[in-house]
Amino acid sequence: MLRLKFRNCRLTSTPSRNYIHSNAVRSNLHSTNLKLGDLSKSGRVEEARQLFDKMPEKDEYTWNTMIVAYSSSGRLSDAKELFRRNPVKNTISWNALISGHCKNRSKDEALSLFWEMQLQGRSFNEYTLGSVLKMCASLGLLQRGEQIHGCTVKTAFDSDVGVVNGLIDMYGQCRRVSEAEYIFKTMPGERRNNVTWTSMLTGYSRNGFAYKAIECFRDMRREGTQPNQFTFPSVLPACGAVCARRVGVQVHGCIVKSGFKTNIFVQSAVIAMYAKCRDLETARALLQDMEVDDVVSWNSLVVECVREGFKEEALSLFRRMHERDMKIDEFTLPSVLNCFASSRTEMMKIASSVHCLIVKTGYGSYKLVSNALVDMYAKRGTMDSALKVFERMIEKDVVSWTALITGNGSYEEALKLFCKMRAEGGISPDQMVTASVLSASAELTLLEFGQQVHCNHIKSGFPASLSVDNSLVSMYTKCGSLEDAEAVFSSMETKDLITWTALIVGYAKNGKAKDSLEAYKLMIDNGVRPDYITFIGLLFACSHAGLTEEAQRYFESMRTVYRITPGPEHYACLIDLYGRSGDFAKAEELLNQMEVEPDATVWKAILAASRKHGKIETGERAAKTLMELEPNNAVPYVLLSNMYSAAGRQEEAANLRRLMKSRNISKEPGCSWVEGRGRVHSFMSEDRRHQRMVEIYSKVDEMMLLIREAGYEPDVSFALHDLDKEGKELGLAYHSEKLAVAFGLLAVPDGAPIRIIKNLRVCGDCHSAMKYISRVYSRHIILRDSNCFHHFRDGSCSCGDYW
Repeated sequence: MLRLKFRNCRLTSTPSRNYIHSNAVRSNLHSTNLKLGDLSKSGRVEEARQLFDKMPEKDEYTWNTMIVAYSSSGRLSDAKELFRRNPVKNTISWNALISGHCKNRSKDEALSLFWEMQLQGRSFNEYTLGSVLKMCASLGLLQRGEQIHGCTVKTAFDSDVGVVNGLIDMYGQCRRVSEAEYIFKTMPGERRNNVTWTSMLTGYSRNGFAYKAIECFRDMRREGTQPNQFTFPSVLPACGAVCARRVGVQVHGCIVKSGFKTNIFVQSAVIAMYAKCRDLETARALLQDMEVDDVVSWNSLVVECVREGFKEEALSLFRRMHERDMKIDEFTLPSVLNCFASSRTEMMKIASSVHCLIVKTGYGSYKLVSNALVDMYAKRGTMDSALKVFERMIEKDVVSWTALITGNGSYEEALKLFCKMRAEGGISPDQMVTASVLSASAELTLLEFGQQVHCNHIKSGFPASLSVDNSLVSMYTKCGSLEDAEAVFSSMETKDLITWTALIVGYAKNGKAKDSLEAYKLMIDNGVRPDYITFIGLLFACSHAGLTEEAQRYFESMRTVYRITPGPEHYACLIDLYGRSGDFAKAEELLNQMEVEPDATVWKAILAASRKHGKIETGERAAKTLMELEPNNAVPYVLLSNMYSAAGRQEEAANLRRLMKSRNISKEPGCSWVEGRGRVHSFMSEDRRHQRMVEIYSKVDEMMLLIREAGYEPDVSFALHDLDKEGKELGLAYHSEKLAVAFGLLAVPDGAPIRIIKNLRVCGDCHSAMKYISRVYSRHIILRDSNCFHHFRDGSCSCGDYW
């Protein structure tokens, strides 16, 4: 009876067995998850995946651990595949995948996941926002960062300290210091922590607000917040930037008291600060006192020595690093190579040795080092070596191209390289290369090309750049397009001395003397101090407008007010002014009073004035002096020969031409060119090479007939002297300037100015003809010769016939 009851009882005992089995499964899953977590944290991702695949049961922890493992190790495609399969996604799952893409700088994928997370109704948290904001900060994604800022406000996360710190850091790294400052100042003081202060201080320091960075560090200490190993490397560069050595010493004392003096990054920042403050002795002593030879600290001192111009000291440090068998890395070598970029020629032997070391150690494959090599060789003018290094580079970036383009001494080659860079695609020009290419366009007077570069720069979306804007003002003035130069100038938020000087010189060269002087007045009113070049522009403007009193006043203020010693160029402008007006007594007096030795510029001014007024004796003296100063220059021979011919002294003119021939000195042939539809069309006197030759000569004949009817008379004094009158007039008709303007009338659309460039000064006959052509054809003709611009409109010239 008893046995029967026991058997019945055993048959009804199944619920307790299920409970025990469930606990056993949970216990097994827990222990397996712990093992999975250990494998993931130790980086054994493959073993973790094998264990993951064998697990019969998986919970949220299991899936998230494996996704985190893949994301942390950079295996984002595996992480994403697992994420899509995950049946129990939660905020941690999303955060793991988003964080992985943020760390990998995969901005599009990270932000896409961030928005998708919200669309699927998943709530992000402070960790999600922290990852995305950190990525936006490091990549400078201001617009995306602002959108995320909006999300934090809507979801009330803008009160979370970690998120606020991320916003301050993001705005600081995106160069929006005012926004970072606003968030910082509106944050309650008691909620600011070490990270908050350091983020704000770093934002100030990185964006050039050195004094604000120092004040922020002071306020941080006053509020009782202790700086750490991240704070000091931000405030020390600020001290160095403004040479605040005394403050830097106090910060150094704070570092010692805080116990961070052995931190390598802090040590490097201290050494760099002393070097920036030009206290190399202390920097060197700190380096020597270090317990271990840390390459980062040595690099800091080498870099700062190069930046501050102590190149010998930098090379000495490099030699000592090599002697001590320190591991010279890819950060050491670019600074050392920079020492050779502008050093003496004999230093190139050492540069070659460093290049050999780079090849031996395998650092030639590092882009940073290769870029420095290209830059060094290009700046030294050894373009063959620069190109060899460049061509061997597996991966080229905008820095590689910039080094090659900006270092190239040939403007034409620089533009060809720029076009090649654009044609290869994938690399957008930065502000530095844009400024360089605009300068090359200015020197070659390629307005259309410069305008295309300007348009590309606007499309690129780069923020305003003072160097680019200055190059634009200079380019437009040098191409005779003053309206465009003025438009760029007016749009600039910041203007410096270079900006104002470019406009002053530009007005002067374009025959706008009064505008040049007015620009100078505005510059002074804006508190900008003029320099050596500014006064060249001012005196040139006065010289070409006959403004004697103004020129004398500027010349005196240059010495007495601004303490600038006049150079040959300034004297040449004044002598040219006196010479043009025929006041040779004042010109001679000034010549004798010169504080510097007269150079070729001064004597050329005297020779030009002598030719204008027929002062043969003064012209002979100037020409003979020029022949000694510039033995291979044909100008003094040609001008003096023309003076003799004009005075009827044909035998002396012939003797001078024979002397010139015996010395193998040849006159540079006159050449004029016109830019049109992406091509440059060049012409020489009586040139018949152009494919539209027949049309051009027909146009010249028509042009000469019409301007004769309007009153033009050929000035045969500018023709070859061994021809009869008819031959002289015919020769004048086919001067390069006239062929160029004829082509312009055929090819340049009505209403657009005809722009002509000439390598020599425009001859008097062509100058007269251009005035008539501008009136007869109702065209604006802009002619730039070797001296200045001539804007011909309605029969008159901007130079006022005073060139």
